[in-house]
Amino acid sequence: MKRDLQLFMRKLTLFESALLIGLAIASLALCLLIGYALIIVANEPLGTQTPEPNLLLIASPTAETFLSPTDLAAPQPTLELPPTIEQIPTPQPAFNDTPPPAGKIAFTCYVNQIDQICLLNADGSGRAQLTNLKATAFYPSVSPDGQTIYFSSRDSGNYEIYSIDIFGNNLQKLTNGIGALYAPELSPNGEWIVFTKNGDGLWKMRPDGSDVKRITNRDDIDPSWSPDGAMISFASSRAGARQLFVMNADGSNIRQVTDLTNMGGRNTWSPDGTRLAFYRGEQGNRNIYIINVDGAGLVKLTDGGDNLGPSWSPDGNWIVFTSFRDGNNELYIIHPDGTGLMRLTNSPISDWQPRWGK
Repeated sequence: MKRDLQLFMRKLTLFESALLIGLAIASLALCLLIGYALIIVANEPLGTQTPEPNLLLIASPTAETFLSPTDLAAPQPTLELPPTIEQIPTPQPAFNDTPPPAGKIAFTCYVNQIDQICLLNADGSGRAQLTNLKATAFYPSVSPDGQTIYFSSRDSGNYEIYSIDIFGNNLQKLTNGIGALYAPELSPNGEWIVFTKNGDGLWKMRPDGSDVKRITNRDDIDPSWSPDGAMISFASSRAGARQLFVMNADGSNIRQVTDLTNMGGRNTWSPDGTRLAFYRGEQGNRNIYIINVDGAGLVKLTDGGDNLGPSWSPDGNWIVFTSFRDGNNELYIIHPDGTGLMRLTNSPISDWQPRWGK
């Protein structure tokens, strides 16, 4: 009986061991089956679901891959842009690269105790005396075509307006006894001469002296035509101390340009019609200035020497003026930026009131 019980217990132990081994093998098989199922599920496609907006799927960076803020930004759509047309500005040479001064300059020259009208080339050559009158001739200007000089003279007793060609021929007196007349200048289109009537404003007339008309009725002096002939600049004390003004060619729409002390009269337009050159300062210490027609952008070009009567060159590269800087009235030219100062005349007599022409 005891032996049978021992045999039964041994069989039971073997059965339990076999059962445990079987359970272990079954568990391992189940684990393998679950793992395989997971792998299959993981490799299944996600379908065509629409991702949520603004969500980014970013792989983990490796040692060689780092994501910058730019990489993380939402991608921008590619736009088809039209071809770019490159705008190339027109070259503008510096003043020190400009060609030598060109054209002719009319001026007042003091010959044998009498002011006469002289002419020279803009480079200082070819000086010539055009008039030989018995009384003062001054305030010359050059016609737009460069062939005629207009000026004022009291050769007949009163200050009248005259003309003469650039060779000193064809002297003509254009006015007769309407008052003391100064500073004549022919319009760009050649139709009108504007001038000052002493103490009685600005007037205009035809180049032959006909059709005389008043433009202003104040103490206005030194008129100058704009390059397009649409406007006239002038100096006036109509608002108190003398200042520069501009107006339409018919005398309308008068506008004050400057508000400065010790203003002179003679002035000139830039060829592009945007600026005026003038002189101002105490006697003995006057200087040349530039200002925009709207009154902005004041620039001082000279510093000492007592400088007067500026006139702009037709090409815009130079301004001619009178200066006492070397002890005598002489003509000088300077660039509109204040550089390139050059002396044109070197004469024992006084040269002054220059006016540039073609």
